[in-house]
Amino acid sequence: MRRGDLDDLAAFAAVARTRSFTRAAAELGLSPSALSHAMRSLEQRLGVRLLARTTRSVAPTAAGDRLLRSLDPALAELARGLSALADWRGMPSGAVRLTTFSYAARTVLAPVLPGFLRAHPDISVEVIVDDRLVDLVAGGFDAGIRMGETVDRDMVAVPVGPALRALIVGTPDYFATRPLPVVPGDLEGHNCVNYRLLGGGGLLPWEFEGDGRQIKYRPSGQLIVNDEILAAAAVRAGAGLGYMLDLDVADEIADGRLIQVLDAWCLPFPGCHIYYPSRQVTPALRVLIDRLRWPPISKK
Repeated sequence: MRRGDLDDLAAFAAVARTRSFTRAAAELGLSPSALSHAMRSLEQRLGVRLLARTTRSVAPTAAGDRLLRSLDPALAELARGLSALADWRGMPSGAVRLTTFSYAARTVLAPVLPGFLRAHPDISVEVIVDDRLVDLVAGGFDAGIRMGETVDRDMVAVPVGPALRALIVGTPDYFATRPLPVVPGDLEGHNCVNYRLLGGGGLLPWEFEGDGRQIKYRPSGQLIVNDEILAAAAVRAGAGLGYMLDLDVADEIADGRLIQVLDAWCLPFPGCHIYYPSRQVTPALRVLIDRLRWPPISKK
């Protein structure tokens, strides 16, 4: 295997998994143009087309899909081997200070931290939950966890959660007397629950993509909140339409408690990433990153 092939294969796996050069580039810390060039070079070296590209999408070809099925377990095994090197360095110890926002605290950290701390009794973790973006260095943080698209390009970023979709949902009772919106402009006739951003104070735009264009829509409605739990409760009680993450509402959509609309306009975006300003990280932070890394390393 020539030098650089492993990096290019890992990059191909990221593109094939996210089906987006933009999202894969964000995960890998590269520019989309550099990633696209690397994929073309890899295809030329292998003599086979791995990715089918259009102006709006990218997906693995049949050959690319077969390669991806071989790569996934191999890359997971490699990551597992690198993590095992900690056994030769001795048990990591020290303090890790993180900044994150409420969604990541609930979905990324809460399921992992108890087991992680039991496995590493010499590591302590401090988590500051703040929906506002903060300066890691000025705030004295070792790392942060945010949505991938909000992480600065000069940071090292590692995915710690799957790609996400923000969906438009409402209750059956809400829609009983209102038509289902077909395009984003139809939201003008609906009551929408808005979320006010803590950092800048503006309202969170509802983002859509379709017909070859991207839309940032700021809907109107009777209720504005700055707490995601209150916003979700209001939507579930029938107060209006909500802009909610797919993982939070999948079960309710499946059993009919919520109705999803504008599905074709709601596209995936990079999920949660842990990020830090330098590749030189402490052993304690490194082992935490390895534990949080997405997709998780399977245990055999």
